[in-house]
Amino acid sequence: MIVSQKYEAVIFDMDGLLIDTERIFRVAVVDSAAAMGYHLPDAVQQAMIGMPDTDAVLQEFFGPGFSVMDFRRRLHEQVDARLDGGVPLRTGAVELLDFLDQHGIPKAVATSTRRPTTEKHLLRCGIRHRFQAVATRDDVARGKPHPDVYLKAAAELGMVPAKCVALEDSYNGVRAASAAGIATIMVPDLLQPTAEMAALCVAVLDDLHQVRRLFGGKTD
Repeated sequence: MIVSQKYEAVIFDMDGLLIDTERIFRVAVVDSAAAMGYHLPDAVQQAMIGMPDTDAVLQEFFGPGFSVMDFRRRLHEQVDARLDGGVPLRTGAVELLDFLDQHGIPKAVATSTRRPTTEKHLLRCGIRHRFQAVATRDDVARGKPHPDVYLKAAAELGMVPAKCVALEDSYNGVRAASAAGIATIMVPDLLQPTAEMAALCVAVLDDLHQVRRLFGGKTD
């Protein structure tokens, strides 16, 4: 029973881990680029997952003629339209949050997403109130894979990193949490675990139901 025996807080990544937005974002990225006359290969899309500055990735790939501002406008419009009916949660998210609440375990979010979008998504899916702290890309000097956002989240909870567990789905997120000295569990979404990820994590699990059971929650 990991949490009760050794750890005292849980820090969640947001996109792709807590909320099921990575697939929506991926389609919107491709469609936004296509509307501007650009083709975005799968390899570039994967490189963008968990990145704090996807603008730099796109600018480098497409060159100086690519308008990041135009792309961002189109992307935000497409994502907002697709999420207008609500933001879907990952499987097992509610049950895990319920379990942590029942045991009085503090929770935080540590995300590469900017503050306004983070707050909007968490409010839209009805879980903002369940987190005692939210650390975003706007709150730190360096984004993932640097540890800053995880260190910020732990500090906001009043916890030392060694007393926290991080839940992540992306390579850069795992690297960031591990670099912060936080025990990391990967719950893969679009990216499958590699040997590097397995070495950086205390566990790699299929979904958040498995995370809850690892923490000591009852099997459904």
